[in-house]
Amino acid sequence: MQGEDGVRSEALRILNAAQVLPRLVVFDLDYTLWPFWCECRSKRDYPSLYPQAKGVLNALKDREVMMAVASRSPTPDIARVFLQKLNLMPLFVSTEIYPSWNHKAEHFRNIQQKTGIPYSSMLFFDDEDRNTQTVSKMGVTSVLVNNGITLEVLEEGLRNFSGPSD
Repeated sequence: MQGEDGVRSEALRILNAAQVLPRLVVFDLDYTLWPFWCECRSKRDYPSLYPQAKGVLNALKDREVMMAVASRSPTPDIARVFLQKLNLMPLFVSTEIYPSWNHKAEHFRNIQQKTGIPYSSMLFFDDEDRNTQTVSKMGVTSVLVNNGITLEVLEEGLRNFSGPSD
């Protein structure tokens, strides 16, 4: 199950078992989808994702769950080049990538305006606690990621999104 197809299959199983799916899943980039900071890399580099990231993204696409990016990268040009090199741009309905001091509140306001999806129908994955706390206060279910997006993190996010089980 280590390969991308195995991860995708397991992610689909997790998605199919969820009580309810978010309408939109939003991902941070640095240390969430890939294991580095863009500002420490060059556009000439070829980026890599965390091992389970592509399978999770493809499973969400298979289930027709919309996806977006919210990144405070100080080098949005490099982040966009990396998304293109990885053929990920077509997966995202919105890519909010720019420096910000407001811990992604502005990113989410823009995503909400572009998509019309209420915050309560969104699920967010990020490796920085300050971002997840800020966005949670807006009504978005937010999950702190420690070592990139994984099947376990996806399952935790869906469990949190569904709310407490009765």
